[in-house]
Amino acid sequence: MLEQSVRQAILELQRRGQSVRAIARALHVSRAAVRDVLRRGSAEVPQLARPEKALAHREDILRLLQECAGSFTRVHEELTQAGLQLSYPAFTAFCRRHGIGQAPKQPAGHYDFAPGQEMPHDTSPHTLPLGGTGRRAQTASLVLGYSRMLFFQFYPQFRRFECKVFLTEAFRYLDGVAQTCLIDNTHVVVLKGTGRDMIPVPEMAAFAERFGFTFVAHAVGDANRSGRVERMFRFIERGFLPGRHFTDWADANRHAREWCDRVNTRPKRHLRATPRELFATEHPALRRLPRWIPEPYLLHERLVDVEGYITLHTQSLLRAHRVHRPPARGARDSEPGRHVRGATRSRRA
Repeated sequence: MLEQSVRQAILELQRRGQSVRAIARALHVSRAAVRDVLRRGSAEVPQLARPEKALAHREDILRLLQECAGSFTRVHEELTQAGLQLSYPAFTAFCRRHGIGQAPKQPAGHYDFAPGQEMPHDTSPHTLPLGGTGRRAQTASLVLGYSRMLFFQFYPQFRRFECKVFLTEAFRYLDGVAQTCLIDNTHVVVLKGTGRDMIPVPEMAAFAERFGFTFVAHAVGDANRSGRVERMFRFIERGFLPGRHFTDWADANRHAREWCDRVNTRPKRHLRATPRELFATEHPALRRLPRWIPEPYLLHERLVDVEGYITLHTQSLLRAHRVHRPPARGARDSEPGRHVRGATRSRRA
């Protein structure tokens, strides 16, 4: 069955004087299908009116389903023995269409947010083609609840340091902050408690206070509450990662930012607008960024050896500042402290 867009293309090419053979080759369809569309002269997909074999046995199906304790397999066996020639997939499809033996699905819920009210944030593991090999990466994503503006980045691991780095970059990308940041009870932010009783880590609470928002966790098991950001991970898996290769982490994050710029300008059917157009309405409701935003940093405490070097991440040696202790009472002279605690600060933009 040809889709409506293909049928429209066939009629348009025929109006341009293309032959049936040329149209079939251009659209990769059979010539019989092209002739059928031209014969109908309409792009509307015809409705198939096929008689349902199981419709005449509906009452028997209801009775057998009760006798067989709700087993579709047993009901199909009984119908087959009674002479009904119907495959098992066709039988179960008939039951689904008529709501037999299945409880109707209840909507999970619908959440509406005012401009600047909420920004869900979450992470998901992905395999990133980095430098010719597949690297395990954590994809951090943030979405504005009202306009659906998307921003995501990749990290080799996701600790509080990476969380602050990502949120800082996301706030700069959006040029503002929503009132609350919805999280999935992650240990990166949560100190204790879940849902409404969640208490954030003091470090993350201070970070949120600096930008003027509040961390909020949804109830355990209520994954639909964060559906706006969860849905974006599948969008990233199918729309961004396939066929792409990156040289390093910076290259991957640069492509991610450029891709966000493009997808935020694409119209969404359920919104009847683009996220960028809705963001023009939401942006005035966002809280302004501080005039000075300190760069996130990770503090390392290391022992300085005799030569004045310290080891960081077991891979690189950094020259440390040699610290001299004052001479102790009774000491002959002043010697460098062999186990002086030194600190280095690693900044990551």
